[in-house]
Amino acid sequence: MKIAQIAPLYESVPPFLYGGTERVVAHLSDALVELGHDVTLFAAKGSRTCATLVAARDQALRLDSTALKSELASHLNLLYELRHQAAEFDVLHFHIDLLHFPFFEDMSGC
Repeated sequence: MKIAQIAPLYESVPPFLYGGTERVVAHLSDALVELGHDVTLFAAKGSRTCATLVAARDQALRLDSTALKSELASHLNLLYELRHQAAEFDVLHFHIDLLHFPFFEDMSGC
């Protein structure tokens, strides 16, 4: 099964410091790979995973000291890129709260 794991961009996966969601995504992604699934992780650059990494941002947001950064713009860019690749996956597993709903509601399997 081809699975996309979509992580928040606040921390790398797994996080260097704090980051409960990112830690769960790391364990889940690696376990799915071990089970034989084709997993792609959409996360910040610097993430460490057994899955295929798509770096949606050059650095995790929280550790980025750049004065001009937008958490919302970073996540919207991630969703924009994912939308163009979504048909390649059997499952899209979002870990970014509700932000993805308007972009992917037409793809719901429910």
